Amino acid sequence: MTFGTFDLAPSTFWWVLTGAAIVAELLTGTVYLLLIGGGFAAAAIAAHLGVGGTSQIVTAAIVGAGSVLLWRKLGEPRITARRGKADALDIGETVQIAGWNSDGTAAIRYRGAGWTAIARPGSPLLPGPHRVVDIVGSRLVVEPL
Repeated sequence: MTFGTFDLAPSTFWWVLTGAAIVAELLTGTVYLLLIGGGFAAAAIAAHLGVGGTSQIVTAAIVGAGSVLLWRKLGEPRITARRGKADALDIGETVQIAGWNSDGTAAIRYRGAGWTAIARPGSPLLPGPHRVVDIVGSRLVVEPL
């Protein structure tokens, strides 16, 4: 393949795409780009084996899309189930609220990380110890003890 003045072997083209997918995955944190990168790597290997251009594209598509579908079927539900269990372990834990922001949120430290806390509807916005009653997205729903 020729790109301007650069003449790349087909396998090099696929390896560059593989690297770009891996870098993009590292920047975004989504596993799907890593799986698509696996499809690009499979196409690079096919190019090394002398497979034609159309077959390389088909290889990339089958391996990449197949990996994504397999991940969606087998991998992702387990992670979601584990996350639900971790959330359940957080319910009932005690956190310390130093003060509330004007928007009804509080910045707190919990499990070694920064979290946003919101009050359970109807709960007063008081500083002090609070109990975690729910998790909504990345926010801890709390009520005073």
